[in-house]
Amino acid sequence: MRVVLSFDIEIWCGGWEQLDQKFPAAFERYIYGRSEAGAYALPKTLEILQRHQLQAVFFIEPLFAARFGLKYLEEIVGLIKAAGQDVQLHLHPEWSDEITPLPFPGAAVKRQHLFQYDLEEQTRLIGLGKQLLQQAGGGQAQVFRAGSYAANANTYKALAANGIYLDSSLNNCFANSGQDIPRDNTSNATLDIGEVHCVPVSVYQDGLGCRRPAQISAAGNDELKEAMESALAQGQTDFVVVSHNFEMLKAKTSLPDRLVVNRFENLCAFLAAQAHRFDVGPFRSARSPSLVQAAFPQVSRLATTRRYIEQLRRRF
Repeated sequence: MRVVLSFDIEIWCGGWEQLDQKFPAAFERYIYGRSEAGAYALPKTLEILQRHQLQAVFFIEPLFAARFGLKYLEEIVGLIKAAGQDVQLHLHPEWSDEITPLPFPGAAVKRQHLFQYDLEEQTRLIGLGKQLLQQAGGGQAQVFRAGSYAANANTYKALAANGIYLDSSLNNCFANSGQDIPRDNTSNATLDIGEVHCVPVSVYQDGLGCRRPAQISAAGNDELKEAMESALAQGQTDFVVVSHNFEMLKAKTSLPDRLVVNRFENLCAFLAAQAHRFDVGPFRSARSPSLVQAAFPQVSRLATTRRYIEQLRRRF
C-alpha cells in the first residue's frame, strides 16, 4: 500500500487587516517556528523525514507571493527542494483580492472557498498559482490540493485546463469538499473526475464510530497505525496522511507542541520500520485501479481512548 505523507504549506496573518505589517512575523512563525527549543515548523518536519529516510509531498500555497514578492516563495521552495522532498500546488483563493492588479475583475470580492468561484475564475487562479510556483523554482506542478478541501466539479475541469491530472482535494470529513461530485463517501476509494484522477485524504472510523481524517494533529499514535493496518488488510491501494507546516507548534506561539511532535516522530519511525509493507512516497503518476470498499478503515476503542488520554495530558 502506498502511504503518502502530505503537508499543506501556507501562511496566515491572523486576519486581513494590516497585512503588510503582520506578514513578516507570520512568515517567520509559519515557515520556521523558531524558539529556544529549535525551529519546529518546516525545518523540524524536514529534519524528521530526512532522519527516517522518508519522502513526503509538500503542497505549497503560492498566491501570497503575488502580494509580498517571489523571494518568500523561493525561500519555502528552496528549503523543501534542498531536503529532496516533492513540491506540488496548494491554493487558498481568499488571497486573490489582496493582489494588485487583481487576477480578474470578480476577485475584488473576498471569497474563502474555491467552489465559490466559477470555472473561468478557478482556471485563472490555478494557472496563476502554477506559474508562481514554477517561477519560484518549484517546477511544473503535477498534483493539486484545494485549500480547506473545498473543490467542486469545476475545479477538476480547471485543473485539466492547466495540465494537472492528479488531485488530493477530497476529504470525507469536510462537508464543503466535493459537494457536487457523485462518489462513494463511505470509503477512501480513488476516483476519476473527468480527466483528473483523485486520491482523497484518507478517513478512518475511530473506536467510538466517528469519522476522523488521517491527520497527524487529529489522530492518536495508535489510531494512525491501526487505520493503516486496517486499510492494508482491506486491500486499499493508497493511504493519504495530511498535516500542515504549523501543526507541531502550540497555538499562537512558536513553542513546540510535544504531543504532535511525538506523534509525527512515532509515525515516521513506524513507517520506516515497516517499509516492506508500506511504500512511503509521492503520489503515483499512473492511475491506480479505483478501489471499492465497504467501509472506512476502523481502529479499536483502546486506540481512541489512548488519544483522549494523550489530549488530557497535554491540556492539564
